[in-house]
Amino acid sequence: MRIPDAWVPILADKIIESIISKDWVKLNVSQKELTIRAIEIMIEELTVEDRLNAEVNERLKSFNSVIENRQMDYNSLFEMTKRKLIKERNIII
Repeated sequence: MRIPDAWVPILADKIIESIISKDWVKLNVSQKELTIRAIEIMIEELTVEDRLNAEVNERLKSFNSVIENRQMDYNSLFEMTKRKLIKERNIII
């Protein structure tokens, strides 16, 4: 994640307060519930790349022998695989 975990609740709270203060939405739930959901969504979005990196690492385990024999560079293979998954899934990072 690109921002510290501790900042997410603070940012979510400020965003929700700003939206409510400008009367942009009518709440059907409490402000606290909305803030909790905003935190969940923000964390989900902020960790997309982390989860993608973990998946790429898992996929590359099957190429361990090739990489160890120096027939392929791990970093190049990692980036190539990551770019392919980003394109296939239309992920925005």
